[in-house]
Amino acid sequence: MAVPYPVTNVPARALRAGAFLQTMSWRAEAEEIQRRRALAEACGGAAAVAKHHAAGKFTIRERIHRLLDAQTFQEVGKLAGKASYDEAGALTGFTPSPYVAGIGKIDGRPVAVGGEDYTIKGGAGFGGARRKGGQGGFIEDLASQYRIPLVNLVDGVGGSVTSISKRGHATFPGSGPDGFERSVELMGIVPVVSAVMGTAAGGPSGRAILAHWTVMVKDHSQIFAAGPPVVERAFGTKVTKEELGGHKMAVDTAGTIDNAAEDEADCLAQIRRFLSYMPSNVWELPPRVPCSDPADRCEDALVDIVPRSQRQPYNMRKLIEHIVDRDSTFEIQPTFGRAVITSLARMNGMVVGIIANNPMFGGIVDVKAARKQTHFTELCDSFNIPLVFLVDVPGFQIGMEAEAAGILRIGMQGRYLNMQLSVPVFTVVVRKCYGMAGGSTIDRNGLNFKIAWPSAEWGSLPLEGGVKAAFRREIEAAADPVQKEAEIEKEIRRMTSPFLTAEAFGVEDIIDPRETRPYLCSFLEAAQVGMKTRTGPRLRAGVRP
Repeated sequence: MAVPYPVTNVPARALRAGAFLQTMSWRAEAEEIQRRRALAEACGGAAAVAKHHAAGKFTIRERIHRLLDAQTFQEVGKLAGKASYDEAGALTGFTPSPYVAGIGKIDGRPVAVGGEDYTIKGGAGFGGARRKGGQGGFIEDLASQYRIPLVNLVDGVGGSVTSISKRGHATFPGSGPDGFERSVELMGIVPVVSAVMGTAAGGPSGRAILAHWTVMVKDHSQIFAAGPPVVERAFGTKVTKEELGGHKMAVDTAGTIDNAAEDEADCLAQIRRFLSYMPSNVWELPPRVPCSDPADRCEDALVDIVPRSQRQPYNMRKLIEHIVDRDSTFEIQPTFGRAVITSLARMNGMVVGIIANNPMFGGIVDVKAARKQTHFTELCDSFNIPLVFLVDVPGFQIGMEAEAAGILRIGMQGRYLNMQLSVPVFTVVVRKCYGMAGGSTIDRNGLNFKIAWPSAEWGSLPLEGGVKAAFRREIEAAADPVQKEAEIEKEIRRMTSPFLTAEAFGVEDIIDPRETRPYLCSFLEAAQVGMKTRTGPRLRAGVRP
């Protein structure tokens, strides 16, 4: 190392001390660490990064820094990669590992985060014996051991047949050094989020689905089991990546992914928003935040929101907004299974899960709505989030198409799960509550706490059609069958008044709709005490139907 000043101006004793320090110092190695870190931060090189940016995408480190609180990211494994050396042992080239991982904070709480660097070989694995992440690996182990949420930023191509030629043999599916074992374990202990930031197929697509909540970027990301070339080879059909696995297919039609984002910035903001409702792990209650919205707020609009006509729809989302804390809703799967609304929200600062039938789509529970409701129920129960059902359901969807889709099996899975809930459940019957679908909105295994608005009605099936089926012979024998049916229906409707059920304590309370928020807030507050004693992993017995 060159001396930075003239030797003739330095006393001999100082020269001897400088030489001694040089033999004892590790400055050269420390500088080498910084050099290699700079090489890693260059990703796949300036040209690859420019191409990535031109496609409207952030690099993996840009994504992580935008996701986390400022200056909280501590990367792990930055020096991992493929290096080349000259004969003297000096570094001549370095290709970073195409996966970036570490810890940071979101809203001041620790999280683990990792994702592929697509600018390096499309994010494909670099073949190390120990993975940083992707499928298994260090970052999943860290989330498990530290009991903190995991965020997967998925943007990698996964495996390829070229790996066979490199190894000289094919590997058996699922038998590699890292499988889905840790991914499955995490689903029971900490919140896991997967954001599909590019094209995910094969292994990466499977890993993306092993999450509690998923999001993808419109027109920039796709997900499928196998890509267009494989589909064309198998079926002779040409499809584009967007047609096969874009947001219109994955989010709106199939429900494979929960939510869609307008761009990457929106995607990262949605991740932060989702995690704000989640505890760090299943042993904690969700974070309660200060609330400036009065718990005793009574919205006058609620008393007029439900029409007198049973066939007339109304805006259930607006009803929800009148009840929960202002600007606190975060809807899950808003474009899938639209007969049911599932949303995280807060009431007096406390996190709740809202499940509401959507009369704009008939409120009838079809297969998609049933799937959506069951998944959301399980999410809330796993992470100690009380459930509020806002009920206006005429029943399960009926007919040939519904039966062919397996509505009874899928629908009853929700009923089965409800019998194993450990979180408080509050059932608010807004209008209709009929049949087996209506029974899937109550907590029979818990307190079975039901309140109703004066507009509520319930039974085994709606009166329309039910009277004709039950009194068919009497109606057909009447001189005026139409008038007879109307008379019977009128008499039975009188007996279905919610006030008569309340007199028998068959429903715990009938309330003025304007009282809904303060009524629920008071019971949610009281329920927090018992919830603290029932945290931990949910061990569910039996087999879903």
